[in-house]
Amino acid sequence: MAVFSKFRPSDASLAHFTTTYAIHRPLIQRCLTSGFVLYVLSTTYRGLSARPSKPARKGHKGGDGKAPRVAVDAVFYQRLSTILRIVIPGLRSKEALLLVMHSSLLIFRTAISLYVAALDGKIVASLVRKEPLQFLYNIIRWLLVAIPATWTNSWLSYIQNKLAIAYRTRLTQEVMKQYLGDEEEGPDGKVYYKLSNLDDRIKNPDQMITVDIQRFSTHLAAIYSNMAKPVLDVILYNYQLSQNVGAEGLLLLTIGVQTSAALLRYMTPPFGQYTALSASLAGSLRHTHSRLAEFAEEVAFLGGEETEKMLVEREYAGLVLHENTVLRRRWWFGCVEEGIIKWLWGSFGLVVCAIPVFFKLPGTSSIDLGGRTEGFVTNRRLLLSSSDAFGRVMYSYKDLSELAGYTARVSVLLDSMADVRKGKFEKALVNSAGTGESAKLLKGRGRVIESEEIRFENVPIVTPNGDILVKSLSFYVKPGEHLLIVGPNGCGKSSLFRILGGLWPIYGGTVYQPPASEFILIPQRPYLSLGTLRDQVIYPHSRKDMTTRNATDDDLLEILAVVHMDHVVEREGGWDAAKEWRDALSGGDKQKIAWARLFYHKPKYAVLDEATSLVPPDMEGLMMDHATKLGITLLTVSHRPSLWKYHSMILHYDGQGGYVFTKLDAEKRLALQEEKQALEAKLLDVYVHFFVFEFFSRAM
Repeated sequence: MAVFSKFRPSDASLAHFTTTYAIHRPLIQRCLTSGFVLYVLSTTYRGLSARPSKPARKGHKGGDGKAPRVAVDAVFYQRLSTILRIVIPGLRSKEALLLVMHSSLLIFRTAISLYVAALDGKIVASLVRKEPLQFLYNIIRWLLVAIPATWTNSWLSYIQNKLAIAYRTRLTQEVMKQYLGDEEEGPDGKVYYKLSNLDDRIKNPDQMITVDIQRFSTHLAAIYSNMAKPVLDVILYNYQLSQNVGAEGLLLLTIGVQTSAALLRYMTPPFGQYTALSASLAGSLRHTHSRLAEFAEEVAFLGGEETEKMLVEREYAGLVLHENTVLRRRWWFGCVEEGIIKWLWGSFGLVVCAIPVFFKLPGTSSIDLGGRTEGFVTNRRLLLSSSDAFGRVMYSYKDLSELAGYTARVSVLLDSMADVRKGKFEKALVNSAGTGESAKLLKGRGRVIESEEIRFENVPIVTPNGDILVKSLSFYVKPGEHLLIVGPNGCGKSSLFRILGGLWPIYGGTVYQPPASEFILIPQRPYLSLGTLRDQVIYPHSRKDMTTRNATDDDLLEILAVVHMDHVVEREGGWDAAKEWRDALSGGDKQKIAWARLFYHKPKYAVLDEATSLVPPDMEGLMMDHATKLGITLLTVSHRPSLWKYHSMILHYDGQGGYVFTKLDAEKRLALQEEKQALEAKLLDVYVHFFVFEFFSRAM
């Protein structure tokens, strides 16, 4: 009795606590449930909020080199917010409307899932209670709810794909606007050229524009449903579960789940960095293949197959090594992830579902076997849905990390183009560019003034890598005075044209020149576009532009007749024949087509860079004379003495940073050239005689 009396006060205290708890349990339940909702929201926000970004390792500049560290951090959210303003330009945009539709469908699907969970329990309960009519009625309800459920799922997939296409369209339009310019701004920026030739950050913009933007848009469209829907499901499913089993069990479940989730988050590999590096390595491999296709003829003549194979295999080996490393890490992480999310959390849930079966909750009445079965099945269905939703919240962090990788790629593209448009380049410079007078020169900027004539006043000729070819160049070209430019290779002849075309920056002095529309360039290997034969002559005009200027196919035929190419129309199947013209035409025919293009456009100035190297001298003179008749002033780079007589001025580089600009006396220069050749022949004759004399002297 003494022992029994010893425990009686505690039993009374426990009974008093139980009674008090039962009285206040509804309030406690509401507090715990509200706390759970706030906890889920705050945990999700903290898990996805910006974290301080770790600095990239030395030498990691992004672009197509080794990828910097990519993570879900402040930098990622800053980049994403910038891109979101492009893909969702306003609340009344099509993309915003699609998001509203998507959100409504997500909420509707969750409501259907809650209804199905309760209906599932009722079906099993009717089986346990042996109620055939009730069972049949519930089956009919099950079939009826399938109609809106399947409709909703199909619409969700459709709207998500529409969102991905809409995002990609907006982003591609913005990128192409900056990359190639638009009608309002014009093509003066020439970002597509400068990005590849004046900047080292991006080596394969084609892949970033076509592949990376597509993957980014797909991940962005999916990430919304992968994040918003699971968070909503976790709240609603667990709220309903707390009503069935009590918020106390929900509290215990949350503690166990969050503890294991923290462990899982700590063990998650940097998937965002892996994604960015995979895209970079794939781009490098594609770039290597494209170079081989571009220079296939040179490689074939040089017999460089083994070397090119080694280069391609090296790029592929690097990609495969990275993918295998990622695959191994995904494997072990997948094992850990499934073990925690599916099995460990499943066991937690079964324990929670068993609470109403084994224990009578305060404030609840006793229920029969069918009621307990219905409650267990419903709660288990809710628990499985909640567990799946929470697992998708965890998975969404991995998806978010991959989105961070593609966001970094797209952001690098946008940032690089923005810098290029502002004249900010990141290019590996020669050693001499960083010191002394060269460094001072590279910090300067010159002026471009629109004028009827071409005039350079103290303009340095500097290559993109900082190599100074000419420190100060001054010359002029007046309309009608053709200029011949000569000099050794690498002295700055073509560099001069790139400055005139606005392709290279001006580091000093003043350039007077007409607008870019008054220039046409004819290189040694002319560019032939995709399209019809007509398109090759009128490029970059379209058929509509041709009609606007009242030009007809007969006019084009007359132009081709000037360059003796009128027969090509019938030979190739008419003006509308479409081929790969760079393969269909010979080198000389390509140059003639380029000259026909010049005669069609009739600009004030034409830049000829060895533009007649593959045509006969008589045809060369014919084209030069016709250009002069049309009032086209020529700036010609050529080593052919036969062209001297068509030019009145000469700019002669000496290859050491110096030059001479003067009038060209073609007859005098040709006489000097012939005298030089005669002297060289005499010297060669003397050398041969001396060699023969020495040979016989030693033999005797």
